[in-house]
Amino acid sequence: MKTIKGARWVFGNDIDRERAGEGVERQVLAYADEMMCVANHFEKGAVGAMHSHPHTQITYIVSGEFEFTIGEEKHIVRAGDTMLKQNGVPHGCVCLEAGIVLDCFNPMRKDFIM
Repeated sequence: MKTIKGARWVFGNDIDRERAGEGVERQVLAYADEMMCVANHFEKGAVGAMHSHPHTQITYIVSGEFEFTIGEEKHIVRAGDTMLKQNGVPHGCVCLEAGIVLDCFNPMRKDFIM
């Protein structure tokens, strides 16, 4: 099942995952025009390719270990860590230990629901 825009309650076990890259599955969770929450499930070794977009993004590491690059900076992050990725700044990651990252976008990513 897909999430419906503006749904007050979204139960993760009911939401389908879609392939977002080799070893990466995306779950679009709750969202409205102003904000979107997305869970990304990574297998060890999977790569989130460097990219940028016109959305401010906060990433929370739910589990696993990742090497993230934001702009020219690189850091290893683990469960409980967060990152701010401002619109237009290139970013990407390599998954070092299988895990889940939770991304919040402002505004919502229309390209994720089409």
